[in-house]
Amino acid sequence: MNTTHNIILGISGASGAIYGQRLLDLLEKNGCRVHVIITTTAKQILNNELTITEFTSRGLIGRYSDKLTFYQNDDLASVISSGSHKIDAMVVCPCSSHSVASIAAGLADTLLLRSAYVTLKERRPLILVHREMPLTNIDLENMLRITNAGGIICPASPGFYNKPKTIDNLVDTVVGRVLDLLKIEHDLPVRWSP
Repeated sequence: MNTTHNIILGISGASGAIYGQRLLDLLEKNGCRVHVIITTTAKQILNNELTITEFTSRGLIGRYSDKLTFYQNDDLASVISSGSHKIDAMVVCPCSSHSVASIAAGLADTLLLRSAYVTLKERRPLILVHREMPLTNIDLENMLRITNAGGIICPASPGFYNKPKTIDNLVDTVVGRVLDLLKIEHDLPVRWSP
């Protein structure tokens, strides 16, 4: 069990709420401390796609956990809004094009955006699991800007080489790649073996 990771997980308003839910579940099971920010639109999507109405550890992963801390997106006085607070990495999963654009522009007027800004300025890993398509030239330029600033764009593009049979299998191929980027061990089927 890994107890050394201190992760911010932002869930923004893009379809694909199941990716954020599964990532949260696996981070918690791995012993990570997770600071969770869910935007207003993400709460609507969690409800629409997964019928989640309780935005707590029990509501999101089906069990109580003292490893998860939930923050309001308008709480800019939160400890995670400061670069002095020790965080290992931040993931926004799923990440909307709006969040990508705001992060690329250096906006910091919500806790999710401020945390992403701080993550970049402190040179910590920032992983954005973008889940919208098709992409405009604006999206691509914003993603390039984030990449040049040190962020990682990890599109929610599941692989099919392991012959997935269920939606959960597809979700795990994306979430497994995010865990790899975080350097968190897992046994999800994401490895290519010809």
